[in-house]
Amino acid sequence: MKTIDLGKSGVMAPEIALGCMRIASMEDSALEKHVRTALDCGVNFFDHADVYGAGACEEKFGQMLERAPGLRDQMILQTKCGIRRNSEGACWYDFSKEHILQCVDRALARLRTDRLDLLVLHRPDALMEPEEVAEAFSQLEASGKVLHFGVSNMDSLQLALLQSAVGQKLLVNQMQFSILCSGMVDHALRANTGAPNAEDRDGELLDYCRLHGVTVQAWSPFQYGFFQGVFLDNEKFPQLNEKLDSLAEKYGVSKTALAVAWILRHPARMQVIVGTTNTARLQDICTASGVALSREDWYGIYQAAGNQLL
Repeated sequence: MKTIDLGKSGVMAPEIALGCMRIASMEDSALEKHVRTALDCGVNFFDHADVYGAGACEEKFGQMLERAPGLRDQMILQTKCGIRRNSEGACWYDFSKEHILQCVDRALARLRTDRLDLLVLHRPDALMEPEEVAEAFSQLEASGKVLHFGVSNMDSLQLALLQSAVGQKLLVNQMQFSILCSGMVDHALRANTGAPNAEDRDGELLDYCRLHGVTVQAWSPFQYGFFQGVFLDNEKFPQLNEKLDSLAEKYGVSKTALAVAWILRHPARMQVIVGTTNTARLQDICTASGVALSREDWYGIYQAAGNQLL
């Protein structure tokens, strides 16, 4: 597994990470096998959030670490906080100092660990006060509870605003990105044209992150739209799947691995977060790390997804 320098911090992380959003329903033995297989493949980065299973996913993972304590020191453990829900299902965001500190203590308890390698703010909070976040981060760093920090789904100015107050380098920005959710590259390829998707929706975030050494973590690499479904073998996308079939044969990998390889080919050196609970599929996805798509094939996939260049 190839590694990347996460946020140019010296933290070397695998370019494929395992998302833990769906692990709550896994059998204990299956989860441990899944995690050990990930580690054997070089995937030692595990992504959580306190809202995944309303904390049940972190709890499940922590129980596994309790049974096999030797695994923790082999891992880079990340969790996210900031999304809140009440008993009626209403949702809001909360980056207050009090909430961030409470979330970390609860996550540490559920995960049965004494520190988080990364804490990520989960989606932008319109009521965010950067100085208050900075106080929380400094307290967490000083206590040793959190080693590094990042954000998710923030545009370039939101990221810059927060970084202006926070003393710690923000290492990551977790964004939705896939062959059929390619907004981060669409604008750049259509600049100064009247073509669809020529508008700048994120402040040229990808270039901002490259300029400032922030690692983009790509989530939902197989989805189209906002959780509308998987595009692989989907009859809605015949041209794309035909292209992926052809190139999968050329590169000797599956279409699933090829979809991940398409993201990894970008020079931003993104980290792809995959949320599969199927161990065989995880092993298959990991073969993407050995694929180097040509420029012609990368653009061929992009155009087969319905994008025009000229």
